[in-house]
Amino acid sequence: MMADIETKRAEMVERQIKGRGVRDPKVLEAMGRVRREAFLPEHQRDAAYADRPLPIADEQTISQPYIVALMVEALALSGGERVLEIGAGSGYAAAVLAEIADEVFAIERHGTLASKASAALQDAGYENVRVRHADGTKGWEEEAPFDAILVSAAAESVPKVLLEQLAKGGRMVVPVGSHKQAQELLRYTRQGDDRFDREDLADVRFVPLIEEPVNEGEPNGAARVIEPRRQSGGDLPELIRSQAEPFETIDDASLDPLMERIGDARVVLIGEASHGTSEFYRMRARITQRLIEEKGFNMVAAEADWPDAARIDHYVRHREALPADWEAFARFPTWMWRNEETRDFADWLSDWNGRLDMEDRAGFYGLDLYSLYTSAQSIIDYLEDVDPELARTARARYDCLSPWEADPAAYGRAALSGEYRACETEVVTMLADLMRKRQDYTAQDGDRFLDAAQNAALVANAEKYYRVMYYGSRASWNLRDDHMFETLQNVMNFRGSDAKAVVWAHNSHIGDARATEMSQRGERNLGELCARGFGTDSYRIGFGTDHGTVAAASTWGGEMEVKNVRPAHEQSYERQFHLTDLPGLILPLRAGQELDVTTALSHPRLERAIGVIYRPESELASHYFEAELPRQFNEYIWIDESHAVSPLDTDVKEGLPDTYPFGT
Repeated sequence: MMADIETKRAEMVERQIKGRGVRDPKVLEAMGRVRREAFLPEHQRDAAYADRPLPIADEQTISQPYIVALMVEALALSGGERVLEIGAGSGYAAAVLAEIADEVFAIERHGTLASKASAALQDAGYENVRVRHADGTKGWEEEAPFDAILVSAAAESVPKVLLEQLAKGGRMVVPVGSHKQAQELLRYTRQGDDRFDREDLADVRFVPLIEEPVNEGEPNGAARVIEPRRQSGGDLPELIRSQAEPFETIDDASLDPLMERIGDARVVLIGEASHGTSEFYRMRARITQRLIEEKGFNMVAAEADWPDAARIDHYVRHREALPADWEAFARFPTWMWRNEETRDFADWLSDWNGRLDMEDRAGFYGLDLYSLYTSAQSIIDYLEDVDPELARTARARYDCLSPWEADPAAYGRAALSGEYRACETEVVTMLADLMRKRQDYTAQDGDRFLDAAQNAALVANAEKYYRVMYYGSRASWNLRDDHMFETLQNVMNFRGSDAKAVVWAHNSHIGDARATEMSQRGERNLGELCARGFGTDSYRIGFGTDHGTVAAASTWGGEMEVKNVRPAHEQSYERQFHLTDLPGLILPLRAGQELDVTTALSHPRLERAIGVIYRPESELASHYFEAELPRQFNEYIWIDESHAVSPLDTDVKEGLPDTYPFGT
């Protein structure tokens, strides 16, 4: 029995904590040593290492293990500190802190919990923890100052009394926000008597315990758990059927009405409800082909890294050959674009462009910013040809980033913890130097300068992104989508007044964020920015599915798996579409009829989003959010049963051109 518990604890650390990006070895070791079951009621101990919070006494919860690890890591403890915890609960987080710090002072406002926590900590052998039954908002003045303060409950505003009890250089981590389902995890570092640095670390949810258990074995309430709004089904599925354009298969779906509704839009954003579903990719390709053939669209801009997409662009526009060892989409998640579905579209586009003059050919561009080091090397390679002196300067400036080439996210942690200086000045200066010589470089080769300039902008934004993304805050999300929008604008400006772009990205990026709970968290996205920037010249198309298979990993950097997609949650939009009993449909989301489906769909419901990671065991908490579908999209395409994309290997058949992007 003991061996089973030890195994579960080790798996928890590996999958739930390390697998989600916590890297501090002291935190990982502490989480591996503390027996979570010792801080739970007897009837909850079998679930001690589940990936969820659990109810304890007085309508309180013991936090999800990942949340505890995330917050403790944010304190950046090195050992030997005096730490104050507000909201001790069961004593579990205090035990984790006690594994690292010298002294832990824990305050709990519920007397019963305070007594139980103190007893549990003593029984577990933690002699360096003191528990006090008191009002945590007042802190523990007689023991102040503290090197670190951990606040384990949501505050409507930053507790000034607690800030005053921080030692100089001390750090406080606290969730702040008045909305019960959305708070921001903040870190304050005391620099002087009245000077505090603030950092936004993560979007979290600390919500009250709900009375009834949520379906599918979900947690009873705490960080990242949605309390679903009850919606009656009524006759909505029948209303959807009456106004939808049904189809049996992707190939026989009629796109003529959709083309008419798109009209003269210059930017058409086409989404996907997962990063690994074949039908989404194939239908998106069909729509894009029609837009290129019939409406003169000359750009495909994808949620892909700029250098990888450039490899595709060289192939489809028949530009000069690239180095044979440059493979497109060779890093995690390789299957997202390195699949048969994307290759088939690239082959079609290459054939189409072969009939046109170079200036009329449709290009393929990447909007994303993860390719920090590939982009830096591309800039250096470009400058070696056009300006060797500036190339030497670029190499020296980008050397600042080189220690983290194998793990860029570690750069963010090093910068945040103060273990390493940020490289912001170097990369921003490099971009400025490049742009100052825009006219000279453009005269030599406009396409190559666009590529270099965009790579330089990417490195500057990526450096900042990796600094702010480490804890997954709204700032990193906004920076990434701002970058994608700016890249789209830059390429459209480069292509001139006739530029018309199709955008390929996840639903969460191309749907209007103002119609989702993202807006409550202060997040914006590419769809919202396009709606604001292009107005009626932009058009948004979303996708959904009920069940089938999907290509995804279990953890970031993990192996691709073909996973079964669970049938849609009963309170979701997807459930309503599944109840139509149609294998596929296209639904225009426009109000105006007396009995209008758009009006009926306007009541907020849950919507599913599967990225490159899929955790069906915690699907409600991990993969659903609240949205208003008709405000989010102009069209919605439903495919009831869907299947995983077909990933490519790295071998290339003989006889393919040197520019072929999908292998070596």
